[in-house]
Amino acid sequence: MRTDGVSIEGVPTEGDPIAGDPSGGATDPLAGRRILVGISGSIAAVKLPLVVSALAKRGAEVRCVLTPSAERLVSPVALASLSRHRCYLDADQWSHTAARPLHVELAEWAELVVLAPLSATSLGRWVHGLGDTLLASLLLATEAPVLAAAAMNTAMWGSPGVGRNWQALQAMERVLPLGPADGLLACDRQGTGRMAEPAALLLALESLACWGWRRDWQGLRLLVSAGPTREWLDPARCISNPSTGRMGVLLAQAARLRGAEVQLVHGPLQVESAWLDGLGCHPIDTGAQLQEALRELQPGADAIAMVAAVADHRLAQPFDHKPDKAAIAAALQGGWQAVPDLLVQLVQQRPAGQRILGFAAHSGDVLPQAQAKFLRKGCDLLFANPIDRVGAGFGSDRNEGWLLGPGEAVTRMEPMGKLALAHRLLSALRPPEPLPPRRSAADP
Repeated sequence: MRTDGVSIEGVPTEGDPIAGDPSGGATDPLAGRRILVGISGSIAAVKLPLVVSALAKRGAEVRCVLTPSAERLVSPVALASLSRHRCYLDADQWSHTAARPLHVELAEWAELVVLAPLSATSLGRWVHGLGDTLLASLLLATEAPVLAAAAMNTAMWGSPGVGRNWQALQAMERVLPLGPADGLLACDRQGTGRMAEPAALLLALESLACWGWRRDWQGLRLLVSAGPTREWLDPARCISNPSTGRMGVLLAQAARLRGAEVQLVHGPLQVESAWLDGLGCHPIDTGAQLQEALRELQPGADAIAMVAAVADHRLAQPFDHKPDKAAIAAALQGGWQAVPDLLVQLVQQRPAGQRILGFAAHSGDVLPQAQAKFLRKGCDLLFANPIDRVGAGFGSDRNEGWLLGPGEAVTRMEPMGKLALAHRLLSALRPPEPLPPRRSAADP
């Protein structure tokens, strides 16, 4: 079965990762990391115990700091129990028995900082250099990368002052900002203000550990395909493959976190729903639907990652009803047609300067097969992975293989987490210089 697409995750050789080896190689990139969780006064604070618990289960060392407002929303006792360490409050900041100021000690201890939720008040304190609380002082003192996830009422988020402060935060070094999403808020308001879900926070934190905070894809538009396609034999039966879409979705999210505008065309997925936040999603089912979506979206993209696992063949005349077993068996003896090679079509139709990454899933002696496919396809890069190796096939959390290109270059990618590999592939795929604005076929 052909799989023209891309799979992703690994440790980058550039960017600004935290100290150590967050490779996702043999271990979880968050395992053993010293992570400080700062919680400010937003009702979204009630979600943070889930994050703290998940970090502890993944082997991270976790410390929690609460603002006075956050103390009213989430239990310090619960956070202490989940993190296996005391929870720090404003009352702890100054002590005559402490050899060093607490905010300095915690700031220097942390390798990563998660600030979630980031309230309007804490945002204002931070960007204006105010240090009148333990958390505010800590943010000024830390030199660790900070993941900042905003959450507040829709009207507050839309206020001019918050807007100016949020823009100021974008320009701060070592900060990865996550703006709020749309949805129903705790105040019964429908609109922008909802904090990223715990699964999205954990993914962004892992990205921060693997790559860092640099948004080198800012101003660029990436088109990604992911997941399987299905070719229907009748209303009850189809031909497909075990692709979960994990690789393509992680590639898309890694690009978004690095500043790209991402359009994701995807078949049926088996991933966390929160991993789709912030992406322009275009669900499809069949190869024909994928072909049409790519045709519409390709003109507006600076780069394309063709990760989808596309079915090779389809029945020329599918049944409009469910036939009996004998009838379907007879139909399978003939009447097949090849699904068009979508990667080749993208290469043939691409505008000047557009870069394309393809994907090849093979078994056996992978590299010679991949090199032959690379010559046929004509794409800029091709990632080939051995699906018959344990931990590298469909549905795995990890991947390995070879990156072919540019030109005759061949780079071995050792086993690593998919998000880490995604960052490596994005560094290779990124256009070398900003391109002029592109228009999609759907643009007016």
